Amino acid sequence: MSTRIKSVSSPTTSTDAVRVQLRRLLDVYLQHRPLVQKGLTAGFVLYCIGTTLAALTGRMGGKVPNTGGGRGKRGKNSKNTTASPNDPLFHIRLKRLLRIVIPSLKSREAAMLALHSAFLVTRTGLSLYVAELDGRIVSSLVTAQPALFLMNLARWLLVAIPATYTNSMLEYLQSELGLAYRVAIEPDRDAQISGEQLFYKLANLDDRIKNADQYLTVDIQQFSHKLAEIYSNIAKPVLDVILYNYQLSRNVGAEGLVILTILVQSSAGLLRAITPPFGTYAAHEAKLEGELRFTHSRLLESAEEVALYHGEEFEKNVIERGYFALVKHANRVLRIRVWHGMAEEGVIKWLWGSLGLCICAIPVFAGELLGMKGGDLGTRTEGFVTNRRLLLSSSDAFGRLMYSYKELAELAGYTARVSDLFDTMEDVKAGHYQKKLVSSTKVEDNAKTVLQGRGKIIESDEIRFDQVPLISPNGDVLVKSMSFNVEPGKHLLVVGPNGCGKSSLFRILGGLWPVYGGTVYKPPARSFTYIPQRPYLCTGTLRDQIIYPHSQVEMKEKGTTDDDLLKMLDVVEMGHIVEREGGWDAVREWRDALSGGDKQRIAMARLFYHKPKYAILDECTSAVTLEIEKIMYDHATALGITLMTVSHRPSLWKYHSMVLQYDGAGGYIFTELDAERRLALQEEKQDLEHKLLTVPKLKERLEELRAVKAERERLVV
Repeated sequence: MSTRIKSVSSPTTSTDAVRVQLRRLLDVYLQHRPLVQKGLTAGFVLYCIGTTLAALTGRMGGKVPNTGGGRGKRGKNSKNTTASPNDPLFHIRLKRLLRIVIPSLKSREAAMLALHSAFLVTRTGLSLYVAELDGRIVSSLVTAQPALFLMNLARWLLVAIPATYTNSMLEYLQSELGLAYRVAIEPDRDAQISGEQLFYKLANLDDRIKNADQYLTVDIQQFSHKLAEIYSNIAKPVLDVILYNYQLSRNVGAEGLVILTILVQSSAGLLRAITPPFGTYAAHEAKLEGELRFTHSRLLESAEEVALYHGEEFEKNVIERGYFALVKHANRVLRIRVWHGMAEEGVIKWLWGSLGLCICAIPVFAGELLGMKGGDLGTRTEGFVTNRRLLLSSSDAFGRLMYSYKELAELAGYTARVSDLFDTMEDVKAGHYQKKLVSSTKVEDNAKTVLQGRGKIIESDEIRFDQVPLISPNGDVLVKSMSFNVEPGKHLLVVGPNGCGKSSLFRILGGLWPVYGGTVYKPPARSFTYIPQRPYLCTGTLRDQIIYPHSQVEMKEKGTTDDDLLKMLDVVEMGHIVEREGGWDAVREWRDALSGGDKQRIAMARLFYHKPKYAILDECTSAVTLEIEKIMYDHATALGITLMTVSHRPSLWKYHSMVLQYDGAGGYIFTELDAERRLALQEEKQDLEHKLLTVPKLKERLEELRAVKAERERLVV
């Protein structure tokens, strides 16, 4: 019997020993608990700051890859199609753009950001006070103290004044920051575009930026908006998580907070792992929108040609392909967001909410064990409500921090596009182009070497090409080597078949195309005026059409008056347009208000206003009569303008002393022009061509006569 008692009591004794040991350890822990609490709280704060900084600085994304292009540029042969917040390249690009939008700590943008931060701190402080006030109100209800309830309710109403003001100011400052960022970044964009015909080169000499208007407007606006938004969506939740949990650690103990943090971070890591690449999706959607927009703008520009070809169905199919590609992508992203949103809400709202309730229950069920004062029903109720409010606010802040990852991914997408725009503009400005070459074996073998070469441009009073190749940006060799010169006063006529390189010559003179070899001697760009067959008419007044690109202030500084402009219009017999259109300050859509001939007259009046050393006239009189054409050329030569004309009109030959004639096969002839002799040869050529047209009829008549003769000879025999 004793043996049996011993065998039963032995486990009990062992269990008691364990309990005694645990109680001893608990006493030691409770003795040093204040110090442990401080350590755990400090560790939690450092952990929150460290993980946030790690996520924002890209240390979670691995090593920075060798992009081959400093300052956030892509390598030459690499194409970064991803846009992830964890991509180190994103952080390099973002830092570069931040230096533009916030140029210094003394800037207006920095001051607005500091004020915004102050309101964020104020809002968090008010939230802590409101959480405590919630507990007091519920406690006064539970303990049936109407006077205390009314007093706390009055405090609630009073705190609404600074709370509503703070919330409104946060929204206002966020919108102002987005606008300020856009205002700050656009001068840098405009500085890149202005001068050196960069916009033309970006659109025509380089293939990297498609739909530049989308990049320059929508993408910059979206980047500025997302950047302003992301600061509030990250800074406020981080501050809330730290302060709310610090207060929670004081109310319920740091132990539960640490356990909660471990569980929350584990589930957050799982959620982050299953989060799709929304940044890449946003960048791809912006690309598809840009392509669809470009398709519509291209159709508007070529509406006449499409209508004449009856190509509406074809163009409709092109637009629908782009549209449905965008819709398909958007629907795919929406479907992904449904499942991701379910997982996100399940973890953030429900799982974390249940864990929070367990933490709030610690003072009630384990308060005595941990040495906390239990208090009466009202005190426990006040503590529970306050802690739950803090926990819900902390959970909401952490949820917003998790949600901000998607917004950060979208920011990464727009950052990539804006950075690509600036990188490409810098390359184009430096003369580095990436253009798809024409599909020709000969070109493929030699074009890369040829296109990488650069000739010399030397400023001179005359125009001279010395062994300069005419090569299009896509590698099409128009003329292997060209040499000619145009002295002031020696007017040049350029003739040849279509596509032989006539316009290419003028693009080189205008600085639009690079010089791939040889030496070009030419005056500065301000010494040239280009008049095309379809002149460009700007948005503005009638006066602006003549003085373009000058402003009215520049016109007055030049010493030109409206009367002088009227005389220029009178030369081309267009003086009546001033009265007809309602004066010099009349504003119209001039490209629609004027006929083709009127546009060409306005363009020639513009030439008379600027009086450059050289004028490039590209079929600029095709829509006017020969009488007006004669007046235009006589007046231009009288002003001392050296003319370089592209035209097939024989009536213009007499105004030129030199001719540059392309043969259409890569060759050319440069020689003096004898207009009378050339006209005589032209007439002789036309006469011979007319006679050659009668040869078949003469041959037919000859055969008839031979047949008649043969018939007569047969009858005689």
